[in-house]
This record gives sequence, structure tokens and C-alpha cells, in this order.
Amino acid sequence: MTDETANYVMNQTMLRIRDPEISLRFYQDVLGMTLFDGYDFEEMKFSLYFLGYPDDSDGPMPQDRTERARWVFGRKALIELTHNWGTEEDSDFAGYHDGNEEPRGFGHIGLSVPDVYAACERFERLGVEFVKRPDDGSMKGLAFIRDPDGYWIEILSSGGSANLISELAIKTS
Repeated sequence: MTDETANYVMNQTMLRIRDPEISLRFYQDVLGMTLFDGYDFEEMKFSLYFLGYPDDSDGPMPQDRTERARWVFGRKALIELTHNWGTEEDSDFAGYHDGNEEPRGFGHIGLSVPDVYAACERFERLGVEFVKRPDDGSMKGLAFIRDPDGYWIEILSSGGSANLISELAIKTS
């Protein structure tokens, strides 16, 4: 980091979604995120929804619309869900590319949880689709689930993943 980049913030990762009702329910009810704000762009026919985990150090979310927008765009590590109007009702709409099929590109977002196995038991009860369960494959103790649009979400714990990385990876720096 240099003095010139000292105040840069990784603010958001944007995912395009087909149906905001379904996706917002998933991110809020299944993953426990808070919807900080949403913005409709009527002329351009799309909406943006910003979700994340509350952090007391940021202070309370402002009620004034302009101040709240400043607050949202100053936060760290949000998910921006972008909905292009009409996709939820278009039977010909095949959905968005998740990046994990050819040609590969975007891979996944990652959530750190206190206990991967407990989180996965809860996801199982909620009917969440798994890509990889914690004990599948050679990388034990982490899982991948899918959101309603097929995007992969890695579920890991900071302790377990740190151990796994230190055991399996070759140091690159």
C-alpha cells in the first residue's frame, strides 16, 4: 500500500440476478446478510441491492438517503446484486453464466463461518444446493454451495482454512 492508496476500500462484488425476491431471501435468510440499501433506475430498467454483514465500528446506518448512500459505498466487502428488470418473468431467459463452466472466468465468493459443519447442516435443512460438501474431495473442511442464480459460494472457517492452506499449498512469496 502507498500513501496514494491508503484510503482505498474493497467495496463490492457484483452478481447479476434473475429474480430479486428469491435472491434477496437467500442472501438474507440463508446467509444472514443485511440489505443495506437498494436503488431502482427506472429509466434504465434495473435495480441494485447492497448486502453485507453489519459492523458496529461503522456506526449506525444513516436514515438520510444521500448520507446512507455515502455510508454504503464506504463499507467493506459488500455483495451488489444487480437485477435487470423482466428477467424474472422471461421464460426464454437461460440465466447468467456462473463462471464455473467453460469458458471459465469468475469463480466464487467466500464466507468465513465459525463452524463449517454446523453451517452446512443448516444449509442442508434449508434445501440449499451443494457443489461440494465439507468432506468431499481432497480439500476437507470447506464446502461450496450455490445461490439461486447458480453462483458458487465457498463456506470456510478461518482456522480450518488456514491449516489446510499451510498443509497443501506451496509458499509463493
